[in-house]
This record gives sequence, structure tokens and C-alpha cells, in this order.
Amino acid sequence: MTRAYSASPDVLTRRNRELSILNAIAESLNREVDLHNALSQALRQVLELFDLKTGWVWLLDDEAGDSYLAAAQNLPPALANNPSKMEGSCHCLNTYREGDLAGAANVNVIECSRLQGLVDGTDGIRFHSSIPLYAHGKKMGVFNVASRDWREISDEDLRLLHTIGDLVAIAIERARLFSQSADAGAARERNRLAREIHDTLAQGLTAITLQLETAEALLEAGLNMDTVRDKVHQALGLARQNLEEARRSVLDLRAAPLEGRTLPEALQALVRTQAGVRRPEIQLDVVGGSHPLPIRVQSGLYRIAQEALTNALRHAQASRIELALEVTSETARISIQDNGRGFDPQEVFKDRYGLVGLNERVRLLGGALRLETDPGAGTRLEVSIPLETGS
Repeated sequence: MTRAYSASPDVLTRRNRELSILNAIAESLNREVDLHNALSQALRQVLELFDLKTGWVWLLDDEAGDSYLAAAQNLPPALANNPSKMEGSCHCLNTYREGDLAGAANVNVIECSRLQGLVDGTDGIRFHSSIPLYAHGKKMGVFNVASRDWREISDEDLRLLHTIGDLVAIAIERARLFSQSADAGAARERNRLAREIHDTLAQGLTAITLQLETAEALLEAGLNMDTVRDKVHQALGLARQNLEEARRSVLDLRAAPLEGRTLPEALQALVRTQAGVRRPEIQLDVVGGSHPLPIRVQSGLYRIAQEALTNALRHAQASRIELALEVTSETARISIQDNGRGFDPQEVFKDRYGLVGLNERVRLLGGALRLETDPGAGTRLEVSIPLETGS
């Protein structure tokens, strides 16, 4: 005789809760192929369903293996207002790298080493739970969630968080594969457009050559100079059109400054090329340099830094220029500050075409540009690009 299994009401209630949480998070993750959006959705769901205060996700870079803050929700001010505190390693990351966060039993509440010694700005948070993220045995990162009153967490919630970690790891792997596919498609598209531009320029140069050859033949024949002049003017007009097209297309399409290098490496190379005996001292500071950025954002930020640095060197008459890149899970920010002569910001867009171009680049990336300057007070230019909409 087979005895039917019957669960207690408490067990059924707990199982229903667990299934509803897993289902909500799985549906949320399945709707997203963008890595940042997927992680942000997962964080919001976990915090809401577990009634928690804050959370953040560390990921390991595929190539270098460095850790970076990939997403965060409601960080306490001590961390949110000091991005450098979310740089580098910490106790939970070190434990994870050493393989000690291998199972649900070890996913427990630990004291956050980044908040040790701080009193103000912690929102009462001292402890967090660290959920390891693995995909096919590969280390992906760590999922941290925190609450003000945590000292320990139940075994049931630990197991549930561990399962959520598995779902998040799968979503990370899928998003990365999608991104790699999209990048490969973008590269193929750039190559296709480059071939089209080449063909267009070749046709334009052919037309110019024909006009000049005609003018040469007319000169040799001793014909009317007005006819010769007309052919030369037509050739000049075609040359100007093709030159403008070439400049616009090349600036938009090629990513040569970043090929084979990260954005921080490209900025370091830019600073080195601008250094000189009679030039001002240029200092580069980078926070969050391990955080990956979409190619379009990297290229745009590099061009912005290049143009802003050129403007400072050309106009500021400064003895020191500070270039800073700061990348968080939400925003990529670049700033250029000098101690030079400054200028009247009311006149900036009347004769500074470089700044007009900067403003257009920032607008195309969905970002914001802020300019602070006065005559004799130096200049600070800051550009912020939201990663969720700018990626």
C-alpha cells in the first residue's frame, strides 16, 4: 500500500513563496539580453521579494579577471558617494576567488570589509550575504544583498538565494554571448560601410580626374579660358564634397584609437602623446577602469577626451591639466580640468567650434555636458553618459 505524501501548511506556504520568487526573477531575466539591465532587474526583484535594503553585483572581467561593480541598488551614501571604495578586492571577493563560496552552506552573512571603520553614511548596514555566481564551473562574480538588521539568514533563504544566483549566472552568460554576437555584427557592418565609402570616394575621385583631364585638354587646344576655368571649378567643387564626406565618415566609423586597447589604456596613450617639454603637466586618474563599456560609448568618450584635451592645450595657457575617467554600474563620467585663463561661458559656442562638436557627441550618446569656467579661474568640463540608455 502506497502512503500519500502530505505537506504541512507551513511547508506548502514556504514552497509557494519560493516558487513565486524564482518565477518572478526568471521571467524578469528572460526579458532582458542586455547585461546591465538584466542585473538591475534581478537586483530590484531580489530586494523587493526578500524585503532587503540594498544589493550589488561584482563581475569578473572575461580576459583580465579583474573585478568590477556591474550593478547596484540603493548603496549606502558611504559607498555611493565614494566610487573608489567600490574599487579593488574585499573580503567576500577574496573568499570567492579562493573557492570558499562553493555551496549554499557557505553563502552566509558576513561583515562588509568596505564599511569597516565607517560610522556616517552606512545607513546602519554592516553585514551582507554573498552569493557566488558560476556558469559551467566558470567563476562569474558575486551577488551581494544586505539589510540593516542582519546577523544570520535561514537555511531556506540561503538555498533560495543560491538558486537565484544560478539563474543570474545563466543570464550573465547569455547576455555576454549576445553582446559578443552584436559586437561581431557591428564590426561586419563597419567593414561593409567602409567598403561603400571607399567605392563612393573612388567614384568621386574619378569624376574629379575627368574634369581636370578635360581642362588640361582644353588648355593644350588653346580654347577659351572661361571653359577651362569652369572645368577646374567643377573639379574643386567635387573635391570639397568628397573631402567633407570622407572626414565625416571616417570620424563616425573607425575605432582605430581603441583597437586592441581598453579605454584607460587609450587615454594613457593619449596623455603620453600630448606630453612635452613646454607643455603643461597632464595627470590621468581612472576609477572603475575594469568595467566594460559598449564600443560606441568607449569610442565616444575617447573622442570627447581627445577634443577637450586639445582645446585645453590650445587655448587655456595652463600649467596643469587633470583628466579623469570614472565608471560605475550606472554612469560613465569623464572630466577635464585646467588651471588656465578660463573664458566667458556666454561666448563659448560663438567661436569655439570644438565645444560645439563636443556637445553634439555627448547628445548622441544620451549624456549631459557641464562646463564651469570664468575668465582667470580655469576651466572644468564634465561629461556624464548613463550606461542603461547610452549602451
